[in-house]
Amino acid sequence: MKIILANPRGFCAGVNMAIESLERALEFFGAPLYVYHEIVHNKYVVERFLRRGTIFVESLEEVPAGAPLLYSAHGVSPQIREQARKRNLRAIDATCPLVTKVHLEAVKYAKEGYTIILIGHEGHDEVIGTMGEAPERMVLVETAEDVERLELPENTKLAYLTQTTLSVDDANQVITALRKRFPQITNPPKDDICYATQNRQEAVRELAKRADVVLVLGSQNSSNSKRLAEIANALGPHAHLIDGVAETKPEWFEDAETVLITAGASAPEDVVQECVEYLQSRYGATIQEEIVREENVHFPLPKSLRELLPAGTASSRVGS
Repeated sequence: MKIILANPRGFCAGVNMAIESLERALEFFGAPLYVYHEIVHNKYVVERFLRRGTIFVESLEEVPAGAPLLYSAHGVSPQIREQARKRNLRAIDATCPLVTKVHLEAVKYAKEGYTIILIGHEGHDEVIGTMGEAPERMVLVETAEDVERLELPENTKLAYLTQTTLSVDDANQVITALRKRFPQITNPPKDDICYATQNRQEAVRELAKRADVVLVLGSQNSSNSKRLAEIANALGPHAHLIDGVAETKPEWFEDAETVLITAGASAPEDVVQECVEYLQSRYGATIQEEIVREENVHFPLPKSLRELLPAGTASSRVGS
């Protein structure tokens, strides 16, 4: 058996920044430390922080007044920020800067009188936060079929934005449908889909055709991880989205000569290596790493956290 290790895979700069922010905040404040929503959508990352005294909440009512609170990488709505201010919470904003960019675009378009069509998945933390920026001016669509069902007044000023973790192909299908139905629709000068999402999808498209089986490390609630598995399955190989090696099944590897392993942007590298070691020990697998795209993106820790930390300790350790 041969293992192809996709590169890039795993943590992106936004996830690195968010996890590093939580690490540093725990060191500074100690436990318990509150986080609004899961810090990132990954079972192993969340469980590790739970063991260290992190409390993930879905309502700010669960956070004692005046306590430290970290916003997750997926961002929050202005309404949540206002609630936090009223409760005198010590908020640290670990929102990925690429998500913040979409929020700012939503505010800009809303102020200019546009109706904004957001392409994304209903109920996703990022979508909830983005729509909170201008709820009265935003409409959510997930598919080209949703576009056909839109009922908007004639001559409505329209703009579209996208969730950062979508499949590029899926987003393009919806964008094509929007442009066909609303030729006047406008969009930001730069694509909203995150560089890491695109790079990981590109690697899977290029490498999956050479594999009999694809293992995508990531959690079921991770949008970008699910997209990787969908892309691989569309190319023919049997793709499986798993949190870790414990979820693998021996029958997946019967007659498999080549296994591609990749990981979503919120999946830690150690779960990848556990899968590699399992296939090495059980099947004598050899490893071939394939670099499809170099990544050198780095995001600084949130300003509010940098101000708390001693000088020289406030840069994010990317790649951990």
